[in-house]
Amino acid sequence: MPESLLTQRDMDLASSVQEVIEEVVLKIASNIAKTTKEENLCLAGGVALNCVANGKLVKSKLFKNIWIQPAAGDAGGAIGAALAAYHLHLRCPRYISTGQDGMSGSFLGPEYSNSEIESQLKKLGASYVTLSDGDLINVAAKSLADKKIIGWHQGRMEFGPRALGSRSILADSRVPDMQKLLNLKIKYRESFRPFAPSILSSDRSNWFELEQDSPYMLIVGRVRSDQILSTHQSEQDLFGLAKLNVIRSTIPAVTHVDYSARVQTVHKNTNFRFSQLIEKFKDLTGCPLVLNTSFNVRGRPIVESPADAFKCFMATDLDCLFIGNQYLQKDRQNQGLVKAFKEELEPLDD
Repeated sequence: MPESLLTQRDMDLASSVQEVIEEVVLKIASNIAKTTKEENLCLAGGVALNCVANGKLVKSKLFKNIWIQPAAGDAGGAIGAALAAYHLHLRCPRYISTGQDGMSGSFLGPEYSNSEIESQLKKLGASYVTLSDGDLINVAAKSLADKKIIGWHQGRMEFGPRALGSRSILADSRVPDMQKLLNLKIKYRESFRPFAPSILSSDRSNWFELEQDSPYMLIVGRVRSDQILSTHQSEQDLFGLAKLNVIRSTIPAVTHVDYSARVQTVHKNTNFRFSQLIEKFKDLTGCPLVLNTSFNVRGRPIVESPADAFKCFMATDLDCLFIGNQYLQKDRQNQGLVKAFKEELEPLDD
């Protein structure tokens, strides 16, 4: 159960299973590289969502290029089936992308116009203001810099299990207790659960030891040594979950106990508005990355519609919400809606 206390046995089992997965993945990949002499590797299937194993595979340099399907579970299999039918049965030509990969950020879901957003918000009794494109970016970046936690609902929804900057909850990764706060007050889950940094692609190598882009948040990279903070011996001697409270880098809310992070590199040609937000946040703070997690509570799907986003906003401790060009502040909403939406969005077990 999610509320159960973790024991050393639980942690040992998780660590052992992860180690075996990494060993098997590397052995299979090594055999493929040796027998095929190929320089490129594509990964799919549920195990391909194991970003720690993926990070070690990239670091092994068995292949020149590694690409991981962003919906690498059962849902993504539909793409393979469609492509197989298109190329093999209909004999249509295959086009090789020379720039950004053909998934183009994986933003394949529904999108809502500002008029559709306003219509849904009005029906729910929401209080909002409409901002220009420039003001939207400025207000959102300033909110993050002021340590506020924001809901971010923009453009077409992501295809796959990761929130990539369209249906995301965002925060300042430099705040030491942000990880615990988000888990307990927003996501309603265990406080140890990690979060990911979304960083401008151009700044990736300045913050992480990661030799290739990771647009789909599927590769782990180590935080660079110049961003790591020294720790006292007493902190190094901590055991189990107590290690989570150690501030080990300049971006503690997205740094794991082994100094790694599950990185998403953000590209302006696939998600222009999200890249603008991070760029503005960098201008204000000097930090080119934000904490990014999926816009939902435990056991519930990622929000899809503006109505979904507003209900989740009201049912959690999010400070503000940006849907299209609409800006909503929690303290300006009808507080009578809070109880109703909290009951509707009661967290479910994963």
